[in-house]
Amino acid sequence: VQLQASGGGLVQAGGSLRLSCAASGRTFVSYTMGWFRHTPGKEREFVAAISRGGDSTSYADSVKGRFTISRVAARNTMYLQMDTLNPDDTAVYFCAAGVYSLGSRRYDYWGQGTLVTVSS
Repeated sequence: VQLQASGGGLVQAGGSLRLSCAASGRTFVSYTMGWFRHTPGKEREFVAAISRGGDSTSYADSVKGRFTISRVAARNTMYLQMDTLNPDDTAVYFCAAGVYSLGSRRYDYWGQGTLVTVSS
């Protein structure tokens, strides 16, 4: 499966952005999907994940209550709605797909990143 992330940009603190991850190739619904982020000098950080059917989700504590992950099978697309952004959310965001369970946080395929910059 090929993944294409988009939607990053510059936003002021308190603002919102919606990231998209378009998937092509094998059946979209075969994969658990997730979002990760990376900031230079830090390890890659798990952000959120969603099950194959979209009925289960998981979030990092740092984004819980502010970010919402979703997927639309008919569009082969996953989303990350990010609200109440703060400068600590500044990072390159990556989407990922995997055949493992939601809680495993293991992924087989990765998209290119999209940069999110939150100004104070």
